[in-house]
Amino acid sequence: MQRQMMASAVTLGQVQQQLATVADNIANVGTTGYKSRDAKFTDLLFQQIDNMTPADVDRTDATNRLTPSGIRDGSGARIGDTSLDLSMGTIEQTDNPLDLALTNDHQFFTVNHGGATVYTRNGAFNTQPDPNNPNTLRLLTKSGDALLGTNGQPITIPAHYQSLQISSSGAISVELANGTRVNAGQFGLVTISRPQLLEGRGNSLYALPNLAQLGIGLNDVVQPVAGNAGSVAQGRLENSNVDLTKEMADLINLQHNYQLNARSISIGDQMAGLVNGLLR
Repeated sequence: MQRQMMASAVTLGQVQQQLATVADNIANVGTTGYKSRDAKFTDLLFQQIDNMTPADVDRTDATNRLTPSGIRDGSGARIGDTSLDLSMGTIEQTDNPLDLALTNDHQFFTVNHGGATVYTRNGAFNTQPDPNNPNTLRLLTKSGDALLGTNGQPITIPAHYQSLQISSSGAISVELANGTRVNAGQFGLVTISRPQLLEGRGNSLYALPNLAQLGIGLNDVVQPVAGNAGSVAQGRLENSNVDLTKEMADLINLQHNYQLNARSISIGDQMAGLVNGLLR
């Protein structure tokens, strides 16, 4: 009885974690460039209890049954993995020259976040005057982080420009007020070959863990996008890839699972009370 209650209690904690994952997906259904996560359950340690020897088992039953004889006593379930879904969200036309979408689902923009290089697919960018040079503008994310170019340095463009064009490779071309067109750099696009290593940092930013501790080289995970292989679409934004219908269905199922396990603990406690009453 106690083992059954412990297994249910352990599973309750894991169901709560998956509920948090689903709730996070639902909360970000309108977040530009957000990628949903999906939690998968696996069994904890279990014990196979065999009370019958092969000689005691009916031969006909042993031949026809599809499951092993005996009882498998488990310890509950846990979340084995939370996978990141990199499938494309819908592309929305905005006609804002600073709105960019990536049409390749494994490509990312590089961003300087607190001195560390992180990655994002949220292409809703804006500009801000450079405090060190009033004649230039810094290209930033909505949260104020600097976008990085192919040289690993923050991207700046001339102030008081007349128009701005960005090619599919991420090259930035600016037309000045006098009609002169100048090259203002290129976005540092990268391809993430092992996206399941990415860890969320909020504001649609993703970072990699300490790869050295995992025995993995950075070049094995992050590769710069070749100049002709970029997938930048100017004047568009990629919406969240959250499937609200699926998330709501998962939420209902998880609530039922939570209620079932909570009810199991309650019934187990009542039965233990009855047994204790009989022994007095």
